[in-house]
Amino acid sequence: DDKSSTEPLVVVLLGDLKHGRTVHSLAKLLARSRGENDTRGIVLRYCAPGTLEMPANVQEYVATYSGIVQENFTSLTDAMEGAHVLYVTRVQKERFATQEDYDKVKDAYVVDAAIMKSAPANMVVMHPLPRVNEISTEVDLDPRAAYFRQMKNGMYVRMALLALVLGKA
Repeated sequence: DDKSSTEPLVVVLLGDLKHGRTVHSLAKLLARSRGENDTRGIVLRYCAPGTLEMPANVQEYVATYSGIVQENFTSLTDAMEGAHVLYVTRVQKERFATQEDYDKVKDAYVVDAAIMKSAPANMVVMHPLPRVNEISTEVDLDPRAAYFRQMKNGMYVRMALLALVLGKA
């Protein structure tokens, strides 16, 4: 993707947006990340089952920053149109009162080879891991799958932060 582009960065947040701490902090960080002279906007597309939508308090926080557009989708295919990033989260079984409630939404969205065929060629797929079945293992070989690189880089960042905090840097 052209970093000098003035087209907005389109990020799709998919899955359990209600309970997912990673998507809450990512939405807030992206909202805060635009500099004063940044002409490139950001579009956050929230795609989740009806009971797992992005909480209002997160959306309200994001709305306090300029240059950010928030959109809600139920169709993953529609949400991915023109997207640069697909950030997937798992539906966490432990967040549900009953097995029946979990079963209703656990497989609402599954990223597989068929979905990836309709995805933009330059879109990357991210996930905080571990995954259950929200991303099929067949996607692992797709060059757009960035979650293992994401995990490796996250480990190095945590190592550097620990060294800094412990005075070893």
